Amino acid sequence: MLGEAATALTPAEVRDRLDPSGTLSYSTVVTTLTRLHDKHLATRVRDGRAYRYSATADPSALTAWRMGKLLESEPDRASVLTRFVSALAEDDEQLLRGLLDKLDD
Repeated sequence: MLGEAATALTPAEVRDRLDPSGTLSYSTVVTTLTRLHDKHLATRVRDGRAYRYSATADPSALTAWRMGKLLESEPDRASVLTRFVSALAEDDEQLLRGLLDKLDD
């Protein structure tokens, strides 16, 4: 949502985009945006009494960050990576191999 917005959004604007019916709690949105800011996944600037939030990374960077955090939480990373690679579609496995080869060059 933040990454797709043309400008920085207030919590109210985020809530309205996520839930036009208005049932989503404003405080839940503020808490979530604050946590994203604390993790350096969003930036914020003061706008009156509120903040405006922007994404610090594109969606692929956010997904890569999530994958890294999940991997960090596992004591046996080799098993996790082995299972991950073995579950990839053949095209994705070849893509991964090509990317790893480029890093070796």
